[in-house]
Amino acid sequence: MKQKLLDEIEIYWDKRAESYSKVNQEELLSEQETLWRNEIQARIEKNYPRHIPKEIKVLDIGTGPGFFAIILAKAGYQVTAIDYTKAMLLQAKKNAKDYSKEISFYEMDAQNLLFQENSFDVIVSRNLTWVLQDPNKAYSSWTRVLKKKGLLLNFDANWYAYLFDQEKQKEYERDRENVKRLGVEDHYLGTDIDAMEAIARQVPLSRQKRPLWDVKILEELQMNGIRTDLSVWERVWSKIEKLNYAATPMFLVEVVK
Repeated sequence: MKQKLLDEIEIYWDKRAESYSKVNQEELLSEQETLWRNEIQARIEKNYPRHIPKEIKVLDIGTGPGFFAIILAKAGYQVTAIDYTKAMLLQAKKNAKDYSKEISFYEMDAQNLLFQENSFDVIVSRNLTWVLQDPNKAYSSWTRVLKKKGLLLNFDANWYAYLFDQEKQKEYERDRENVKRLGVEDHYLGTDIDAMEAIARQVPLSRQKRPLWDVKILEELQMNGIRTDLSVWERVWSKIEKLNYAATPMFLVEVVK
């Protein structure tokens, strides 16, 4: 059953790789690049005030078409990026062609990292944990490869919570109505919504209240420096994203090991 679901997830993202890559390409050409880079770099610099970027090893988990990997390589960090989907990695390598020497790409399961313990100073991830089969195992693996005093930045949202919450369903439908009324592109129409909802019904985090769930799991892993930021979406999302996803605002789970 687990392998079947994993295959479904891989097939879905394989089909979406090219269109998702176009979204990342647009981000790299817009103010999103600067907003995201500033958000992440400010937190890294706060954690490592006496280090310059080239001294810091960053792991981008679930890199997709490479957005985080590229903006952090451009900022001077040593970047390693992983993804489970071959098609996503192909897109990432194309998008990162100007920074191919600064980024090491690997095909790897985010729930079972193959790196040695204490390998990275910083771990970043965006929109990944919600779709994992075993997010508990993922967090355990991530904190294992993170160095002592290292920084974990996990950006995510309660994606597809509307499938299990009537109030969220109403908010989701209101988002769709607002987007249509304002003549804004509906990001959900650009996806195979039926396939994604089928996956969302099977993965565990669609039913959880996050980031409360994340904090609980990280505390069980004996992580002490845990903080959450529920307003990060206000700083990094575009106006169109804010309209599309008002019902599911992005949050940040930040951990210092």
